[in-house]
Amino acid sequence: MSDEPQAEEADTADSGIQDGDFVRLAYTLRTQEDESVIDTTDPEVATEAGLDDDEREFEPRVLVIGAGHLFPSVEDVILGADAGDSGTVDISADDAFGEYDDDEVRTISANKIDEDNQYPGAQVQIDDQQGRIITIINTRARVDFNHPLAGQDLEYEYEVRDIVEDPEIKAESLLGMYLQTPPSVQIETDMVEEQKPIETADESESEADVDGESDIEAEIEAEAELTAETETETVEVEKETLYVDSTPEMQMNQQWLFSKQQIAEEVIDRIDIDRMIIQETLDGQGGMMGGLGGMMGGMGPDLDAEEDAGADIDESDDVDIEETVEDLEDLEDVDIDAEELAAELGDVEE
Repeated sequence: MSDEPQAEEADTADSGIQDGDFVRLAYTLRTQEDESVIDTTDPEVATEAGLDDDEREFEPRVLVIGAGHLFPSVEDVILGADAGDSGTVDISADDAFGEYDDDEVRTISANKIDEDNQYPGAQVQIDDQQGRIITIINTRARVDFNHPLAGQDLEYEYEVRDIVEDPEIKAESLLGMYLQTPPSVQIETDMVEEQKPIETADESESEADVDGESDIEAEIEAEAELTAETETETVEVEKETLYVDSTPEMQMNQQWLFSKQQIAEEVIDRIDIDRMIIQETLDGQGGMMGGLGGMMGGMGPDLDAEEDAGADIDESDDVDIEETVEDLEDLEDVDIDAEELAAELGDVEE
């Protein structure tokens, strides 16, 4: 009898939502103390709480179980659940944003704070730490580096809408973790040419044995010669490719610019594809920036031409001053002081 509950628990763990699954969740996160809404996917709740944001859509989100997208206590409840399941999870402060630490309230020099942010309540970034100014007097500021929700017990109300299987939706959700607006994506199977090594027979092992070399020496020598003589051939292989349309936000997003390689590796690993390609569409509507680019492009060759011309002058033959003066005197319609010009040319020659 004692084995039956354990068997049922194992069956539950092996069924339903598993680690690594993509799950579409509707949720609302509140503080337990005063029920203030911190985050929600419900537009009505957002409106009532004053969270309206024109740049954000309040709708169920696709999250990855086991990827750190949820509080650990929430993940523990959702693991093994099924689409349609719902509930409420109490999250302790320690499991949420930590207990409040008085030592994280520090006095710092106001010189480290931008003048526009030198007022109580301002959010500041100091020495790679996010903080909030409590007071600022003369050249000193009191800054709280605790998380704004430190010490708060939270309540997480959720509903599992569905388990996502579409790889393109998975890719969009992952990219949406780093970009406010997920870019358009599509997955295609491409035929790609690759160089594949051709193994060739090698007689060095037998020759090494005849010479009385040890097995280890023979193996090392054979491997070295085989590596040196390896030939390759071009073969076509299938590649599952995720094409991502580049957006202006991606080009301005610092996290994306500095971490896109790591982000791409996560996407490739989690949706099981071979590669990811970012593609940019140019429609010829460059405007001012396009014009400046053309201007700068035009300046380059002109500068090079000037440098080349200078080199030609430096390497040219001596100028025949007398011949030049005679030619100038023949120009009746031009008022030129030939003697003065000859003197100047003589100075140049010297």
